[in-house]
Amino acid sequence: MPDERTEPFATPADLPATIRVFPLAGAVLLPRQVLPLNIFEPRYVAMTRDAMMGDRLIGIIQPRDDGRGGPPALFETGGLGRITQFSETGDGRFLIALSGLIRFRIVRELAVETPYRQVIADYRAFTADWAEPAPLEPDLRAELERSLRRYLDAQGLSADWEAVRAADDESLVHALTAVCPFDGLERQALLEAPDLPTRAATLSALLSFGGDLPQRAAPGSGRLQ
Repeated sequence: MPDERTEPFATPADLPATIRVFPLAGAVLLPRQVLPLNIFEPRYVAMTRDAMMGDRLIGIIQPRDDGRGGPPALFETGGLGRITQFSETGDGRFLIALSGLIRFRIVRELAVETPYRQVIADYRAFTADWAEPAPLEPDLRAELERSLRRYLDAQGLSADWEAVRAADDESLVHALTAVCPFDGLERQALLEAPDLPTRAATLSALLSFGGDLPQRAAPGSGRLQ
């Protein structure tokens, strides 16, 4: 059965060199992760419209806080996703879901006439992203769950532990990367981790550190689903 996420791209070599990028602070897109987005700013409405009329590809990348005027500098590494869900609201917004394909490095940014930014992307360092990762070693998975429990206990939060234990390794790492209140540099470190075991170990370390900071949890229901 064709994979809606990657169709019509059979391999990373089929991906375009020029991609649209959406600079979004505090957000990263990992392979096979689904990122819901509410698109309302006119330049990104235009970007989404152009993507839907073309290859449906958008790169998510964090801006650097460099304190300079003009468009912010970008981190070198981002995540390329394909629009797999799309709806238009009555007030001109787009609600989309991006499914992560592969990470990329920026070769250079292009001078373009579009209201959104475009770059030349290099995927060669991340071709392993295209394949499903191997399961984590049991000890590493157990340590990640222990770190999560310590973190939640320190924050006064709870979790659906049956759901946590039932989640596959990559889905759990994706969920924690998305919902835990890490800062931009921490999220970038998770994005740039070379593989799932390294990302899980980094996540475990961040959770262990966060457990020592009582007010780091984001406001909400007090429950991790």
